Amino acid sequence: MPETLKDRVQRVIAGGLHALIDKIEDAAPEAVMEQSVREVDSVIDEIRAELGKVTANRHLAQTQHSSLNASHQKLAEDIERALQQGREDLAKAAIGRQMDIEAQLPVLESTLADFGRQEQDLNSYVHALLAKKREMQQAIDQYRASRAQSLTVSGAAPEASNAKAKLDKASNAFDRVFVRNTGLTPSAMQATLQQAAQLKELDDMRRDSEVERRLNAMKTAVPGHKSV
Repeated sequence: MPETLKDRVQRVIAGGLHALIDKIEDAAPEAVMEQSVREVDSVIDEIRAELGKVTANRHLAQTQHSSLNASHQKLAEDIERALQQGREDLAKAAIGRQMDIEAQLPVLESTLADFGRQEQDLNSYVHALLAKKREMQQAIDQYRASRAQSLTVSGAAPEASNAKAKLDKASNAFDRVFVRNTGLTPSAMQATLQQAAQLKELDDMRRDSEVERRLNAMKTAVPGHKSV
């Protein structure tokens, strides 16, 4: 069975945008969302085109209804005139025409009511789809904002990552040069580096002690100096 406009509207309104995205794993979410908005626009255009047709048909039906009512009224005047002139044959013909009009009027009135309901439904579809489109557009804006924020946050990470990679590369290069020129294994090299650090710490302690000793000696040699 072909999908009607009503079916398409219900599918668009009931269908979740994010559920659609989840079903298309390999597609770009933003492209899928924009395609969904274009589909909504397409349905809106079709509904507005259909609404134009319904409105035009309702106008034609309304014109026909008014014309038949006017003819019925005119026939009533013709019947009265024919009877005044003793022309029952003409009055009968006019009455027969009135009866034909009276048979058509209810059908036209029902048609007008149908067109009115269709117009109301189509207008409600347009309003619902426009609301859905605003909701989908908001989802796209939120997605883009989220992506922009994600890129802003992750933008610093690559720099830090790159800096760390450069540091690791330089450290590895140093290690290779050290091993090549000293013949030490990585474990021996680590022990040597640790020992060198400890020896430096001892040297710093001796230096600090010598500075303190000389300072105290100088303070003692200065006349009138009071130690704090």
